[in-house]
Amino acid sequence: MRALLDTDVVLDVVLARAPFAKIAAELLDLNEQGLFEAYISGITPINIFYIARKARTSGDLKQAIRELLLSVRVCPIDHSILATALATPFSDYEDAVQHASAVASQLDAIVTRNLDDYKNATLPVFSPTDFLNKLKSESPE
Repeated sequence: MRALLDTDVVLDVVLARAPFAKIAAELLDLNEQGLFEAYISGITPINIFYIARKARTSGDLKQAIRELLLSVRVCPIDHSILATALATPFSDYEDAVQHASAVASQLDAIVTRNLDDYKNATLPVFSPTDFLNKLKSESPE
């Protein structure tokens, strides 16, 4: 299974946002164990740095992004993806870009805490908890 982790899921780990950080970190651990392939959109590291800059130092954020980039794959963003995102029925352009990049990368799912933001998605969309349960139910004991 190849799944895009929405920016909010990654921010949960970077900012240690309770109670969400635990499940998000567990998903990243399962990725490291090879139980699924975690992807992020090319805009995610940029968004993380921008959003978290008031809560973390620049050095801490750069280190967090370095570690993230070592463990996940990145869906590229180009002109076509940006244009496709504009043409989708998403109300939020950032979510539309993440969705378009996941579709273009032929991923199987999107994992987000903001399910309503992806109500027009063409890929299956899971909450972190539901995706974690799916992975656990599909993995051999």
